[in-house]
Amino acid sequence: MKVIICGAGQVGWQIARHLSGERNDVTVVDNNPDLVRRATDTLDVQGIAGFASYPDVLQRAGARDADMIIAATHSDEVNMVTCQVAHSVFAIPRKVARLRSRSYLEAIYSDLYRRDHMPIDVVISPEREVAQAALGRLMSPQAFDTEMFLDGKAQLMGLRLDDHCPVLNTPLRQLTDLFSTLRSIVVGVRRDGRLFAPEPGDQLFAGDDCYCFVHHEDVDRTLDIFGKSKKRTERVVIVGGGNVGLAVAQELERLDRRVRAKVIELDRKAAERAADALEKTIVLNGDGLDAALLNEAGIERADAVLCLTDDDKTNMLSAVRAKAEGCPMAIALINDPSLLALMGPLGIDAHINPRATTVSSILRHIRHGRVRGVYSIGDAEAEMIEAEVLSTSPMAGRQVRDIDFPEGVLVGGVMKDGVVKKPTGTLRIDEGDVVALFAMTKDVPEVERLLQVSIDFF
Repeated sequence: MKVIICGAGQVGWQIARHLSGERNDVTVVDNNPDLVRRATDTLDVQGIAGFASYPDVLQRAGARDADMIIAATHSDEVNMVTCQVAHSVFAIPRKVARLRSRSYLEAIYSDLYRRDHMPIDVVISPEREVAQAALGRLMSPQAFDTEMFLDGKAQLMGLRLDDHCPVLNTPLRQLTDLFSTLRSIVVGVRRDGRLFAPEPGDQLFAGDDCYCFVHHEDVDRTLDIFGKSKKRTERVVIVGGGNVGLAVAQELERLDRRVRAKVIELDRKAAERAADALEKTIVLNGDGLDAALLNEAGIERADAVLCLTDDDKTNMLSAVRAKAEGCPMAIALINDPSLLALMGPLGIDAHINPRATTVSSILRHIRHGRVRGVYSIGDAEAEMIEAEVLSTSPMAGRQVRDIDFPEGVLVGGVMKDGVVKKPTGTLRIDEGDVVALFAMTKDVPEVERLLQVSIDFF
């Protein structure tokens, strides 16, 4: 597949890394020659320095025979014009645009993005995706990572195992026997910094990060088995009232159950905007690092603090200050993956990675097969892929134990006629089923082969 990626920042670079690693023909376009050079030096991609919306630049990037263009620059307007040029001049069949402005996003529900208006096939909103990720962390405070699958009937949870975990040193095969009715599968384990797909004889140890794929009705039971007490989030302090913080506060106001939230925003105009947009939430204008202001926001009575400013270091320091003032749970928005190693020493409980969230959204529309969802795990080390099984798939009509999965691939769950089933060896995969597969990055091409369909479906 020939893909043009416009924008060589963190998101563009990460997408290029994914696609070039899978032997696609990738060209990166950016008006910053240094970013283009970084991409071509570190990845197997071609690079063009220039403005992505210029037809001559796209021509040099090979737009005449490109299969897809992904416009992921920092400018909404550049991304929109790029897709228009890609459609009108070069007839590129698949166009993905990253849009941030709320005004543009609200237009998704109108006719703005029709082919005869603004021809964008897929709109990706980092702020909206990150807000949903933040809510997911709040609703599962015991997990350091979480993502919903199979129409919200199952979720992937990342659990950090401590010395008090009741199932330490127990082979996973034995866990399956002990809890035969539990619809929960350990699909990934990170130990000493290395992520791997476990085998039935593998044991879990203190310090492991364990990824479990769980039926939504069995989440509480799974947490109990792994020694995690269920906590209900009722009071939240949000540091940062920009696009992401405001989106989270608005979603909290829409929840059926009441969650009391307070927002702290340093910029006065942004604080006023947030106050106007929110009905039940108190907005405080000031610095989230100010202990007096945190106490005014009731940080010692809060169940969690969400640090969602656009600066990683401010988020981390705000989280540390909130913990010092008595908040039991701190979640920080962190763009730079090199800072994640500091989370443990600083006592930050969970993080949200906007780059990984946005990349996951884009990958959903790139994968071959009838893919419904993709979640990138860690630093692009693995993916959780949700896809519909079609008649042309090698999986159709076979039992799970008879399917030739690579070592780094595990079945997390199977949905048949809207009902989520635990994947046993004798479970038959049929056409129309939806499967959720954990795959190490190196095994993703083989997963795509297992999901292969005719070109009409791509």
